[in-house]
Amino acid sequence: MTAEGPRPISFDGPLGRRIIELHVWAVRQGLLGAAAAELFDGFCRRLIFAGVPLWRGYAAMRTLHPQWGGYGYTWWRDLDVVQPEQYQRGNEYEQDVLDSPFTHLIEQAERSRGERDPWWHLRRRLTGPEAQLDFPILETLTAGGATDYFAEVVRFGGNGDPSRGIGVGYSFATDRPEGFGEDDLVLLRAALPVVSLAMMAHAGHTIASGLLKAYLGDDAGRRVHAGAVQRGSVESIRAVLWYADIRGFTAIADKTPGTVVIELLDEVFEVLTASLRRRGGQVLKFMGDGMLAIFPFADGTQDETCRNAIDAALEGMHALDRFNGARCEAGKPNVEVDLALHIGEVLYGNIGAVDRLDFTVIGPAVNEVARIETLCEPLGRKVLVSAELAAVIGDSRRLAPLGSHRLRGVRETRAIYGLEF
Repeated sequence: MTAEGPRPISFDGPLGRRIIELHVWAVRQGLLGAAAAELFDGFCRRLIFAGVPLWRGYAAMRTLHPQWGGYGYTWWRDLDVVQPEQYQRGNEYEQDVLDSPFTHLIEQAERSRGERDPWWHLRRRLTGPEAQLDFPILETLTAGGATDYFAEVVRFGGNGDPSRGIGVGYSFATDRPEGFGEDDLVLLRAALPVVSLAMMAHAGHTIASGLLKAYLGDDAGRRVHAGAVQRGSVESIRAVLWYADIRGFTAIADKTPGTVVIELLDEVFEVLTASLRRRGGQVLKFMGDGMLAIFPFADGTQDETCRNAIDAALEGMHALDRFNGARCEAGKPNVEVDLALHIGEVLYGNIGAVDRLDFTVIGPAVNEVARIETLCEPLGRKVLVSAELAAVIGDSRRLAPLGSHRLRGVRETRAIYGLEF
C-alpha cells in the first residue's frame, strides 16, 4: 500500500480471487439482510481463512436513537465470537469517541477535503522502533499482545446521512511478530467498501426500527415497521388502560421556566415508564403532562395482566415518593401524579389523515379511564381503579370502595375503587 492508496490489483492472482470471493459473499449477506454482528463475524472468519493473521477485529457505527449513541462489534480470534455492545448517550461515550482513532481519521479527512484520496485510514506499528501508541486503545491492545494495527472509516453518502447511518469505523489488530503483510492490508481495504454496503443495509433497518419503537412504543413500532401502515387498519383488543396526569400542572408551568418544565416532565415520565417496562406495559403516547399506556391481554392471562398493571401502579407511586423525597432535599416542590386504571375493549391501529397517521387506541374505555382520573383529586386519592378491573383483581385488601360516581359523557354512574399502598 502506497501513500496514494492501495496498489493495483490483478484479479487473476490468488489475492484478486480472494477479494472477489469476499465481495460476492458480502453482497449476498446484504441482500439477505444479515444482522451487523453476524455479518462482521463472518467477515472476520473469512479473513482468517484467506490467511490474514487477524487477532482482533472491531466495527462501530453511530445511530439515531434517544438512548443509544452507537453500536460496536468486537471479534476475538481466541474467543471465535463477536461481542456486540450498545453505547449509551452521555459524556463518557462522547469522550471515548473523541479519543478514538476514528475521530482523528474523520478530522484529517475533513482537513484534506478536495484531495483525490483523503486519509480515511491509518496504520500503527505497536512494537519495535516504529511503535506509535498515540491513542488510548493502542496502549490497551499492545498490553494484550498486539503488534500491528490498521483502522479505516467508510462514510455513507457525501456528507453522511443519519437516517441510514453516517458510516462504519473498522479496526484490525494482529499479534504476529512481523505484523500485517502488504497483501493483508490490500485485501482489507479492497473488501471494506462492499462489506460496508451490507452494514449500511442493516444500519438503516436498525435505525428505523429503533426510532419507531421510541416514538410509537415497542409493540406499535414493531407493527408499523412490519407493514401495518394502512389507514383504518385496526383490531379489537382487550387491555388494561393506564392514564396518568400531573396534578396542578398548569400552575406549575405558569411559574416555571420552560426548560425546567421539560426536565420535570422527562423525570416524571421516566419514573412512571420504568414501572411498566418489565411488566408488559406499552406507553402509547405522552400528551402534555399526561400519558396513556396499555397492558394487552395477548401477552398473558387476564388475571396475570391485571396484576401486572396494579403492581406497576404501586411501584410507580412508591418511586414517585422517592423522587419527591429527593426534590424536597433539593428545596424543590413535590409533584403529584393522578393515575386511573380501567379494563375494556379498544380498537388498536392506524387512525388519521391519508398522509399523517397515529397508531393508537380508541373506544369508550379510553374516554372512561380519562374521566376516572379526574376524580382522583376530589376523592383524595392518587390511584383509582374501575369496577371492571376491581372485579378481575378481587383483592379487597388493596382496593377500597369509594362509591358510585358520574363520569362526564358516560350515561350511567360507575363504581370506583381506591388503590391502597
